[in-house]
Amino acid sequence: MAVPDADGPVADELRARGVTVFRWRARPQPGPWVALELGRLARIVRSFDPALLHLHSSKAGLVGRLLVRRRRPTVMQPHSWSFFARTGRIRDATLRWERFGARWADVVLCVSEDERRLGQAEGVSARYAVLPNGVDLHAFPAPADGDRAAARERLGLGEGEPLAVCVGRLHRQKNQGALLDAWPLVRSSVPDARLVLLGEGPDRDELASRLVDGVTLAGQTSDVHSWLAASNVVAQPSRWEGMSLSLLEALAAARSVVVTDVPGMREVVVDGVGAVVPPDDTPSLAAALSARLADPALADAEGAAGRARVESHHDRRKQFDGIAQLYDELLGSRA
Repeated sequence: MAVPDADGPVADELRARGVTVFRWRARPQPGPWVALELGRLARIVRSFDPALLHLHSSKAGLVGRLLVRRRRPTVMQPHSWSFFARTGRIRDATLRWERFGARWADVVLCVSEDERRLGQAEGVSARYAVLPNGVDLHAFPAPADGDRAAARERLGLGEGEPLAVCVGRLHRQKNQGALLDAWPLVRSSVPDARLVLLGEGPDRDELASRLVDGVTLAGQTSDVHSWLAASNVVAQPSRWEGMSLSLLEALAAARSVVVTDVPGMREVVVDGVGAVVPPDDTPSLAAALSARLADPALADAEGAAGRARVESHHDRRKQFDGIAQLYDELLGSRA
């Protein structure tokens, strides 16, 4: 596996499972440095000689397809289309590339039906497959009575205070600023409500400068489980997604969720699991959060429904089995 950060905890876990990890120095955005990144990836491919390439996200999809051009079986997995996050001429250029580059993938693998439909609607002609994201249910066992109280004690939180949590990179994609816009309205209905943002990212300074009452930026944490267990509701007001893993983890932890109506969200947040509100609609976001913070029984009932939804539709083992079957098919057809 080639990754930009070969020294992080994910890479360490992969090595512990017997996976060979290469460091591929690459920036998130395209630019004149792509030629250098292509050369670095070419050296990795030559040294490891993989039978199949699975390219995750738009940047790896760009460099990997330019390098291999389908001379090896290639799976391209967008994890939300790159052109969905762009505007103007950059969006047009990105869309043209995705339309052209699709010919250099045996399969475009989407994590949601919404992601597939969006690609097709924008003229990205390819052979598509859809395997919804999954969550490790062993890592997120069903909660037991007393888990919330124990988590709040570990975190130094009040036993009864209404708590909303947002987990994700502090970035315009995740749109935590929408929560800060909504929070004064939430506090007008639920005066002691508290919001905790977990994660780091380029928007941290701007978010921290706003000094909204009842909001805490807790930074990066290795104990997301405790924060999910402690919460009443998990919020994710994203501007775009493929299918959010942090959303699935919140549901696996049996927590009610409030999300925005962007690709991949409504497929997961069905009736009885939480609320889906329009993007950047501050009153709707505030109302959905307030309703669940003011009524813990409602939030807990939705959390139980969310747990059942993940168990039936988003068990990671099903996702991995589907990927293995796809690999076998591609390798067999090429042979």
